[in-house]
Amino acid sequence: MRIVGVDVHRCHLPLVRPFRTSFGSEYVKDVLLIEVRTADGFVGWGECVASPQPDYSYEFNDAVVLVLRDHLVPRVMGIDLRPEDVAQLLAPVRGHPMARGALELAILDAYLRSTGESLASYLGSVRSEVDCGVSVGIPDDDSLDTLMAEVAVYVDEGYRRIKLKIQPGWDVAPVRAVREQWPDMPLQVDANQAYDRHHLEHLAKLDDFGLLLIEQPFAEDDLFGHRLIAERMATPVCLDESVLSAANVEALIDYGACDIVNIKAGRVGGYLEAKAIHDLCLGLGVPVWCGGMLETGVGRAANIALASLAGFTLPGDTSASSRFFARDVTEPFVLHDGRITVPTGPGIGVTPIPQMLAELTVARTHLA
Repeated sequence: MRIVGVDVHRCHLPLVRPFRTSFGSEYVKDVLLIEVRTADGFVGWGECVASPQPDYSYEFNDAVVLVLRDHLVPRVMGIDLRPEDVAQLLAPVRGHPMARGALELAILDAYLRSTGESLASYLGSVRSEVDCGVSVGIPDDDSLDTLMAEVAVYVDEGYRRIKLKIQPGWDVAPVRAVREQWPDMPLQVDANQAYDRHHLEHLAKLDDFGLLLIEQPFAEDDLFGHRLIAERMATPVCLDESVLSAANVEALIDYGACDIVNIKAGRVGGYLEAKAIHDLCLGLGVPVWCGGMLETGVGRAANIALASLAGFTLPGDTSASSRFFARDVTEPFVLHDGRITVPTGPGIGVTPIPQMLAELTVARTHLA
């Protein structure tokens, strides 16, 4: 397969409600969709999970476009390649996993459309549907009543797991309130690096609530701190921002810094590296789940395919499209009894709707 054209579509999708974490609040999803065209007439799509600002990661959208244009796309243009060649071709460019992952997904999608195979099948899917969890942000008004009303909506919709975002000053009280209202609901918390080692004893109070896990309490490079909290807490510790590659995950597990791994394909450089992490953890008996980054239908389709692999034993952030968007760029993903059906069409199994893509696109950049 040869790539003969690459465009970046920058889209703005208003969120149905603000999404607030310890990094800040989002009101609009500002997202880059990568379109690749092949010499034999196939088109593939990928989604970049970077943000407009370098907050969750050092990567941000303007920088992604630059590194794609000047350093990544030129390495894959006009040559015969397979998806498994992409990582090696891009290896001389250090860092930028979100940009790499978006380009790799678009190439993988185009390749699988040419062969007629679904991404789920290519990765080794064992499920026709996946259990869905939902991530609940911190209310803009810091109100427990607002939080409880939002969680009630998701419980009524049938989600099989609730994840609460926490930060200093917003942790024990909201977790207690949700647990008391829904004592049997699988519940976990995500700190997004908001704490440090001085909070060890405070965070240990969360052990009282029977949580599935506590996610990324400390800074991504504080591996010793995560080992300390893993030793201190009965609640399993899950890492997110610290997870970079299969080799890195093996070191984190061996060091005792985590019990569970959140796999985000965009953060680790693509779905092939994400599968490698899954395979490693499956062999070690370490649970994994698929994290979300407020993806459009393009990225959501790929995440659902990934989450259908055998090792994904915990519900991921694979929510319905309506959790975030009134209008998506693809046909929406819909929840049925707390699950979403895995796409079976060629490639990622969905395609942007031309009219919707045109209405939501604020800029288009021709890269090659």
